[in-house]
Amino acid sequence: MELSADWSYPTTIKFGAGRISELARHCRSVGMARPLLVTDRGLASLPITAHALGILDAAGLGRAIFSEVDPNPTETNMQTGLQAYRAGGHDGVVAFGGGSALDLGKMIALMVDQPVSVWDLEDIGDWWTRANPDTIAPIIAVPTTAGTGSEVGRAGVLTDRATNRKKIIFHPRLMPAVTLCDPELTTGMPAIITAGTGMDALAHCMEAYCSPHYHPMSQGIALEGMRLVLENLPRAYAAPDDLEARAQMMSAAAMGAVAFQKGLGAIHALSHPVGAVYNTHHGTTNAVVMPMVLAFNRPAIEDRIARAAAYLGIAGGFDGFLAHIMDLRAALSIPPGLGAMGVEAERLDALTEMALQDPSCGGNPIRMTRANTRALFEACM
Repeated sequence: MELSADWSYPTTIKFGAGRISELARHCRSVGMARPLLVTDRGLASLPITAHALGILDAAGLGRAIFSEVDPNPTETNMQTGLQAYRAGGHDGVVAFGGGSALDLGKMIALMVDQPVSVWDLEDIGDWWTRANPDTIAPIIAVPTTAGTGSEVGRAGVLTDRATNRKKIIFHPRLMPAVTLCDPELTTGMPAIITAGTGMDALAHCMEAYCSPHYHPMSQGIALEGMRLVLENLPRAYAAPDDLEARAQMMSAAAMGAVAFQKGLGAIHALSHPVGAVYNTHHGTTNAVVMPMVLAFNRPAIEDRIARAAAYLGIAGGFDGFLAHIMDLRAALSIPPGLGAMGVEAERLDALTEMALQDPSCGGNPIRMTRANTRALFEACM
């Protein structure tokens, strides 16, 4: 099977090895003449970024780049990026990289000329209607990891350093106009990033699948996304140049982001404050807390997970599925607990309060309370 296709769900997706060569054409198709490529510091000096900039430059679109992006992007990163965007007279954003770069690129495109603060556009009710949609710059997304799925989403995550809270900023126009999914861009990822981003995709699919909300389309996408991760993440981790496994992981990442329209849960509710306070890698943090959250939610999801296990070819129902997740974590060298990531026991009360304020907790199958969330954090240590 040739893993190359053009999709329109939920946006235009150009999928396949080598399709980064189309970058300039798609920039022009959405009206960009002076794009700003937004990426992170680690990617800025790598050959894949130089190649992308060369494609833009050869087409007369310049080679402007902004890379002051933290692993958990902040409003400061956004403001610095906006200064670069305005100073360069840019007319669109190429968001290039993992979730951090994709999210910050989207925030820069959103806030070019808004009458309100970015915090006024948090994903609460109809707050997104406060924005002027006519000033949002066009976005091309080019993921270089397979995890977050931000390339097919209408939101971005930004850390508010005043409160140490990760906040989800939403607007329908944040959906990239075109997404280029080229698995060749992911072959150079370090093993630790392959593992963390892949487990992020699994967390998105798993939490969507377990969410109590009604969305049967997302339910089916989540289940198939889990299959793709469980079959292909070990392959991509063991053999970085396995393009088929890399392509399947890119598909699973996008599927997870589509699926979590149905909801997320305690994995993300715990992971978001830990990432905001300790600057941990989001996907790796998800992987650390994943089995403890599964056990926490067992009374509400045991039958559903047993059905998933049967589809996935995992024997033993819920217990077999949980054991499979533990084995996968060990194979990927995921830290055994939050304590190994530097989380301090004396901060658990504050982290508990932050988790309860996170919108993800509203999609958890078991209602999260102060007592059971604190106990869950202790189990994750």
